[in-house]
Amino acid sequence: MTWIFLATGLGVAGVAVLAVSGARVLTAARSLNREVAAAHAQMEPRRVRLRPPEG
Repeated sequence: MTWIFLATGLGVAGVAVLAVSGARVLTAARSLNREVAAAHAQMEPRRVRLRPPEG
């Protein structure tokens, strides 16, 4: 019976580790998204100036 409690405890601990890791990945992805958006905002005016005129 003790092994059932031990297995359940290890399973819960494993899920907790995965949840924490997932939260850290989501936080990093949001941060990276903000950095990419900021870089895009910086580059857009320069890209428009370098684009040849249409017509």
